[in-house]
Amino acid sequence: MPWNTPADNGSGARPGSIDSAANPWQHGVSGDTGSWPRPPWSGRGRPRGSRWFAVIVAVLFQVPGVLIAARDAHADPVALGFTLLAFAASFVLLASRSHPGATVVVVAALCAPAIAVTVGPPFSAVPLAFAVVSAVVRGARAWAWWTLAGVALAGPAAAYLLRGDPAAMIRPLIVALVMCLLVGVGEALRNRRERYREVARTIAARRESAAEAERLRIARELHDVLAHSLSQISVQAGVGLHLFDTRPEKARESLEAIKTTSGQALEEVRGVLGFLRGPEGHAARSPEPDLARIPVLVETYRKAGLNIVYETDLASTPSAATQLALYRIVQESLTNVGRHAQATSVTIRLSEGDGWYVLSVQDDGRGLPADAVSRTTGRGMLGMRERAELLGGRFEVRTPDGGGLSVEAHIPATPPSMPTPVQEAS
Repeated sequence: MPWNTPADNGSGARPGSIDSAANPWQHGVSGDTGSWPRPPWSGRGRPRGSRWFAVIVAVLFQVPGVLIAARDAHADPVALGFTLLAFAASFVLLASRSHPGATVVVVAALCAPAIAVTVGPPFSAVPLAFAVVSAVVRGARAWAWWTLAGVALAGPAAAYLLRGDPAAMIRPLIVALVMCLLVGVGEALRNRRERYREVARTIAARRESAAEAERLRIARELHDVLAHSLSQISVQAGVGLHLFDTRPEKARESLEAIKTTSGQALEEVRGVLGFLRGPEGHAARSPEPDLARIPVLVETYRKAGLNIVYETDLASTPSAATQLALYRIVQESLTNVGRHAQATSVTIRLSEGDGWYVLSVQDDGRGLPADAVSRTTGRGMLGMRERAELLGGRFEVRTPDGGGLSVEAHIPATPPSMPTPVQEAS
């Protein structure tokens, strides 16, 4: 009976760095090495042309050195050539985002000779500084450290060979030491990016969880409203067709019941759709069902020929959420009885004791099938179980000794506080 129930790549670049052009915020959360979105509070992405920032700064710093080397070119043409190589290294920085490891090696090779032979402020080291920081930020630590080791060894040696003065070795060593300190700057920027990725992952996970919970809630509401109403309409239509020729007055009652049931279903569906429209949408046209509507629900099934006994013994008034859950469980249980159980009588008991609300719906129908697969797979059963468990309760389905089916829900009189979707996402 079908009851309704990040690793580095070869160049040191991170495959999914934050510089990716895609915006994964719109496509869900990717893995640990995947791209991460920009935060929702940022209204725009990276400014256009920002990749030229390091190039322009490095060029501006080296212009005075190039002018000085050009002025003294007749006396030291080698220094002018090396200075121009360092100046050209500024434009190699354009490749630092896609190939940070190779960029730091090339820039070091172009700047190291100028650092070794020139005098005065080491402006030729500015491109190397940008390349080192960029490589560390983008995960190419090994490329940066091995490059600096080469500069620290080859720079002083080249200075001594080209200048013939042991004192010339000090300048390359000092530059290499400063570059090592800049590695710490790159690590700080990298850690900041990692913290941002973690925050982005947490926010995205919370929003996804809240959205999933809201989708499930809406699915439960739509299922309970539509399944119950369509089932009632189907039953009443069958009764009307059966009695249309022999008892027209009963057929008329069935048509009136169909009209009433469809109108109520339309109002509840409008309420759910109004919620989906968001804050600017229309509010629900009718209040959410509560325990006061159970007698009306019972009377509807009685008119369809089902013998129903409804007993209630409550010492307190349940909360609105508890009343809605109890009503929906009764509604879904009666819907299942009407569609599948082939029962003639149903007993509904609602009581309170030991801090629990206990709801029992028992029928004398044919019960569950032998495999009982639908206990866990049916939308209706699953929805009733979720409603009880979301309020801190439990839900049970069993077959009594006398046959039929018994549905029991235990909900605490004081449900645990549950965060709203807005709180989850904040």
